[in-house]
Amino acid sequence: MEIIICVSSDTLCLSSLIFVQIMEEELPWLLVNEVGGIRGILHSHVPFLKKHFHLITMKEFLENRKDVGKKVQAIYLWWHKPVIDKELLQSLPNLKVIANSGVGMDHLDLNLIASFGVKMANAPRAVSSTTADTGMALLLASARRLVEVHNISISPSMDYCEADILGVKVAGATLGIIGMGRIGYKIAVRAKAFEMNILYHNRTRRKVQEEQAVGATYCKKIDSLLQQADFVMLVVSLTPQTHKLIGKRELELMKPTATLINISRGAVVDQEALVAALQTGVIRAAALDVTAPEPLPRDHALLKLKNVIITPHLGIKTDKATYMITEEAVENILAALNGLPLPSEVLPS
Repeated sequence: MEIIICVSSDTLCLSSLIFVQIMEEELPWLLVNEVGGIRGILHSHVPFLKKHFHLITMKEFLENRKDVGKKVQAIYLWWHKPVIDKELLQSLPNLKVIANSGVGMDHLDLNLIASFGVKMANAPRAVSSTTADTGMALLLASARRLVEVHNISISPSMDYCEADILGVKVAGATLGIIGMGRIGYKIAVRAKAFEMNILYHNRTRRKVQEEQAVGATYCKKIDSLLQQADFVMLVVSLTPQTHKLIGKRELELMKPTATLINISRGAVVDQEALVAALQTGVIRAAALDVTAPEPLPRDHALLKLKNVIITPHLGIKTDKATYMITEEAVENILAALNGLPLPSEVLPS
């Protein structure tokens, strides 16, 4: 829209403000949980978002639900917030799209959202490399017992490191990847560089050329992978089929020298069974970027075991990756608002 305002010098400032207000009102309204804080979008992302949207927080929305609700056309979820329920959806009659800051959509009722005619998108391109890096970092840290020896090194009583504090060799070891999607495949690329043997289990087998590129062998049955792997890495989405995918039976199939690494969702593992397996030597160790719940209660048994590394869901947390997530979300939102195909649309099952 082109706006021409004829004013005297005395009214120039007022007219400029009117012009800015008109231009701002033309931007589509985007609802976010908050700016900053534990569950808010990052302050550094706000200028970029404001180039494309008029931002409204949940607090502002709740203070004027009737008027604001009609204007909101999109929601950007950051760390699962705001909560998308029937009440919120009914309050947003012109909502067209919800963009999620990550890959996992298990916190959303996809069928409910779709029933309101709202499209959904995630951010697989932005998170895959960083999450794969996190998986390999946990594997290496657990193999060489880095957290344990760090604590020894900074201890006031440190004199020397015991000779029997030994890690396990990574080169030549077998990595079993459960879930060979975009992230799983990037883990395989990294594992190949560490000279690891790679097995994988997936709902569908990868192309032969893709397997050959990373030297991966397909295991049709998960049991076969569990029995052979020195490191088992979980990279699956949380679904009814993968809930407690790794339980007592699966842990007992693993080698007593094996390590379980989980970068998917905490509920993919039966945590009570995992605690027992770690306490009794059924498996050697575990490295977890995800738990159920997050964070764990401070008296949880997993927090007391030396053969466990736990990180607070760091998978995507780098400055570049988080900004790329916001860029991908904006791309999907603008596509939806302009009636174009969403690059990362997620459909209900």
